[in-house]
Amino acid sequence: MDADYAGLEKKANEIRRDIIRMLVTAGSGHSAGPLGMADIFVTLYFSVPQHDPKQPDWPGRDRVVLSNGHICPVWYATLAHAGYFPHHELATLRKFASRLQGHPHRGSLPGIENTGGPLGQGLSQAIGMSLAAQLNQERHRIYALLSDGELDEGQTWEAIMFAGNKKLHNLTAIIDRNNIQIDGTTEVVMPLEPLADKWRNFNWHVLEIDGHNHREIVDACQAAKAVYEKPTVIIAHTIPGKGVDFMEFDYTWHGKPPTEAEAEAALKQLRTLRGRIRSEHE
Repeated sequence: MDADYAGLEKKANEIRRDIIRMLVTAGSGHSAGPLGMADIFVTLYFSVPQHDPKQPDWPGRDRVVLSNGHICPVWYATLAHAGYFPHHELATLRKFASRLQGHPHRGSLPGIENTGGPLGQGLSQAIGMSLAAQLNQERHRIYALLSDGELDEGQTWEAIMFAGNKKLHNLTAIIDRNNIQIDGTTEVVMPLEPLADKWRNFNWHVLEIDGHNHREIVDACQAAKAVYEKPTVIIAHTIPGKGVDFMEFDYTWHGKPPTEAEAEAALKQLRTLRGRIRSEHE
């Protein structure tokens, strides 16, 4: 499959701009993680998996499970761009009676496969889907998205051991390795390294990529499909707050939205980035 890498980059930038608008309108929410994961989400909905926005419950679809539910603005924005629900509804993020709450809720929006909230549970949910698909001899894949900070949770490691033991080859986990969590950097709060070796020791196939390089993301997802003896984890090295210089690498942006002035500055930077992307690929 030939991927339109320039198109993916442009779409990711559009989604980052929507995330900023959503957060400043809501007046609450998380900034760093959603901006950092835009490239991963764009690839998952505009390049790699099988899905159909017109048939969101199509049995043959690949499933995307979001464990760190607080980054859901990037999921909502991507689903809207993919045609799952009207784009104008993004402005209702976190509003009373909105379908777009601060954590995703299965059944509230088409395309949302799991309810997310407490960290550390998403991989277990994805494993249930993966095991059921294998038992039913179904061919779809499950993509489980996790934060690196939630790897502090013991349940996650129980799930990692279970999936490796059951050789769930239809399961691909993607870790947002941005090195931050709400209280600081991961390696200060609860060191994770050597992260790749830990997953290998639990019988996972491990790939490490630049989480902002669409070619690497696509290639890793395709490579995972060729692994039949074990599940695959993609450790995606990302920049929290990607695209907005005063947010990048700053853990204090983990759980706060921009002010109106900060949003204006962020959108200006992202408009400049949009122009650079266009000129590079024309």
